[in-house]
Amino acid sequence: MCGICGIVNYNGNQVDKGLLEKMTNLLEYRGPDDAGYYFNRDSAERGPKSGLGMRRLSVIDLATGHQPIHNEDKSIWIISNGEIYNFLLLKKELESKHKFYTKTDTEVILHLYEEHGVDCLKYLRGMFAFAVWDENKDQLFMARDRLGQKPLYYTNINGSFYFASEIKCFLKIPGFKKEIKKEAINYYLTYQYIPSPMTIYDGVYSLKPAHYLLINRENVPSKKRKAAFAIAFRAEI
Repeated sequence: MCGICGIVNYNGNQVDKGLLEKMTNLLEYRGPDDAGYYFNRDSAERGPKSGLGMRRLSVIDLATGHQPIHNEDKSIWIISNGEIYNFLLLKKELESKHKFYTKTDTEVILHLYEEHGVDCLKYLRGMFAFAVWDENKDQLFMARDRLGQKPLYYTNINGSFYFASEIKCFLKIPGFKKEIKKEAINYYLTYQYIPSPMTIYDGVYSLKPAHYLLINRENVPSKKRKAAFAIAFRAEI
């Protein structure tokens, strides 16, 4: 079990490194072995600013599996929670085009994304929740496994997009309002659970199982337009 979180600012502000560290630290019990961060655009350069945080429970590649993991030219970065069961087979197919610097299944997802974009999900067999930041496109790509074994939540506050493995990370965000969604209470009292994408908090969403989400310059979530998400694959094993 690992924990991931991140921030993407489309409001011109730099990512608050201290805030991301606080969010990540709340996930320490999920990943007590290692912590890692990625921040882009520390200069006054135009474009969205992003930050990724990771708490790792080391299972595969104990020595070199530090996350976030990057591609060859460090233009694309990934953080992942889960396990890809067929990663060795996929790696053999990718080695002719890519140079691997780790032995992890996470790096396989990254290079698979380079080759197939969001269609990389069609090739993955496993349980996972991951986030890819593509500097070439100024784009965030998040996805969740078919059965939703690994959690992933997101919210949008004042032009900043936040995501995390657990909702409690959002409690560290200045301006976050702990407003209970009354409809969610009705669902919970009736069915003993809250159906996705709804959560107990108003404005906080759970990425549905077998779904992905794209956030980029042309698709910035707002009060009028929610973050776009789409079915990535059928629920088949």
